[in-house]
Amino acid sequence: MREPFKRMKTALAILATLLCAAAAPTGARAAQCGLPDTKPLWIDFTDGTVPFGLQVFGRPGITIATPGIGLPPQFRQLGAGTVYWEMKLGLIVGTTTAPADPAVIPDKAQRLFDRAVASSGCSTPYIALNELNGATTTTPWTASNAGYRANVLQLMQQLAAKGARPFLLVNSPPYTDADAGNWWRQVAQVGDIVPEVYFNAPAVSRQGVILGSRRMRTTLRAAIAAYTAIGIPVSKLGFMLGFQSGPGAGGREGLQPSSAWFEFAKLYTLAAKRVAAEFGIATVWSWGWGTFNVSGVDPDKQATACVYLWTREPSLCDGPATAGKEFETSLTEGQLDALGKGVQCSLDGRAMFQTDLSRMAAVTRDRDVAFTILFDRLVAHGEGRVSPERIVEAKRAIVDGKFRGSRRAYNRALARGRANPVVARAAIEDELLRADAEASLRVPAPTEAQVRTFYDFYPDALARRFRVKPAAPWLGGRTSGFALASAAPAAVFRLPAAVASPFTTGLGSYTVTPLDAPVPLGALPYESARAAIRRALVSFARTQAYESSFGKRVEKALNRTICLRDDLPSPAVVSVSTYLPFLALSS
Repeated sequence: MREPFKRMKTALAILATLLCAAAAPTGARAAQCGLPDTKPLWIDFTDGTVPFGLQVFGRPGITIATPGIGLPPQFRQLGAGTVYWEMKLGLIVGTTTAPADPAVIPDKAQRLFDRAVASSGCSTPYIALNELNGATTTTPWTASNAGYRANVLQLMQQLAAKGARPFLLVNSPPYTDADAGNWWRQVAQVGDIVPEVYFNAPAVSRQGVILGSRRMRTTLRAAIAAYTAIGIPVSKLGFMLGFQSGPGAGGREGLQPSSAWFEFAKLYTLAAKRVAAEFGIATVWSWGWGTFNVSGVDPDKQATACVYLWTREPSLCDGPATAGKEFETSLTEGQLDALGKGVQCSLDGRAMFQTDLSRMAAVTRDRDVAFTILFDRLVAHGEGRVSPERIVEAKRAIVDGKFRGSRRAYNRALARGRANPVVARAAIEDELLRADAEASLRVPAPTEAQVRTFYDFYPDALARRFRVKPAAPWLGGRTSGFALASAAPAAVFRLPAAVASPFTTGLGSYTVTPLDAPVPLGALPYESARAAIRRALVSFARTQAYESSFGKRVEKALNRTICLRDDLPSPAVVSVSTYLPFLALSS
């Protein structure tokens, strides 16, 4: 009696599928079971615990996942697609500590398949299996856990053999080494894997639009990459989003006001859209619309579902009208879509271009270093710019002072460094900005003990006495005195003694007369060397203070930065003159 009854149910399901297909709007693309032929396919859980289910999700372009038999036809009549949701996988396969007898799996698989056919009105149904336990369990597995995993795999194999497409929902990161990896690959051969990726909404909200969105995108990517890393194709992967409201479940977690929760729902959905498009995954599921207990009661659920659908596709629901006037309607703020063509990163409206990154990488021969240099520049440009006239003057000084006025020699030096005038001009501005910033810093004067310690510990450091016109920074704004080689332009220590020589740097032009030959610091009486050491220590302190303060600003700026594919630079303070030393503006 059982087999004829099964065949009759299957025939009725096929008839229902044909009727649904006949009633579908002309021109609509349909895939298996009349579901939308989209990539990804968005599937939203709905059952009797969702009082607004038919009102919000009952429309063309939406696919719902639901248990039971009576509700799905109502959704299909309104134009929605339906798939079957098996809420309690454990009742079929057992648990990790008490697996079911494997001999009963074939019969249970047949009964599950028949329910899914009757529910979805399709002879080749999609079936969500909620949910795998113990995904993180390492190998070697216990006998009971191995039995549980074998039951899950057998169930999916049985369903696939009957024409179903099973989706295994996974609530924790997978352990994929050794035999576990083989098990995951076997699962992917007969069905799909759907990791559940939920977030604590208050934590994301505190991070803000840019950082919160980035965190969700990177987490979603990691969830997919955990499987692709062991050879599972993205066509067999999806992820589950959670909009639940109960405490401790990941979701709203008490986030107030309502507008903040709606904003989170929007950003969460945008993150899912972006990552799904990047990977080309098969499905994106949503959960959390039902109310299963008192703690999960949330009067904002219907509005949240509308915001979610609107963010996905504006024609599915009027999210802004439903969410209210406090809702931020921008779908690009803080998103990678806000990056213009050819832009690598954006910080506070300032852009780093991919062409600039390529040029700088040619100089450094290291993309990461080039990325850091350009990000430093992006941050510095938010604090000030240098006039074109100063850049031209500094460049002329470099050509005059280091290349004896030969523009050709200067260009040859650039070519040897794999640079061009565009790279050089920007690097000169970097140097000028840094020099201005360091000069403006106030640092504590060195103590007498510090000066004496330097004198005692560095007796071999070179010192030289100069007379200059006009006053020079390396003499502390004076026109004469001793200078240390470590705190003065190296070239002045090569000038002939007792000869007034023209000397040009990127920061100015001078007439420099060395009054004697360079001598070791230890050869000078302490009192003669004292002022030069003090100036050197102040110079060192300014350099350290600049790098410390600017480095902190760079790290903070990352939180306001949007970069292509969330590929961010490493925060550090690096100068182009490290690679093109002739561009350094000697002070």
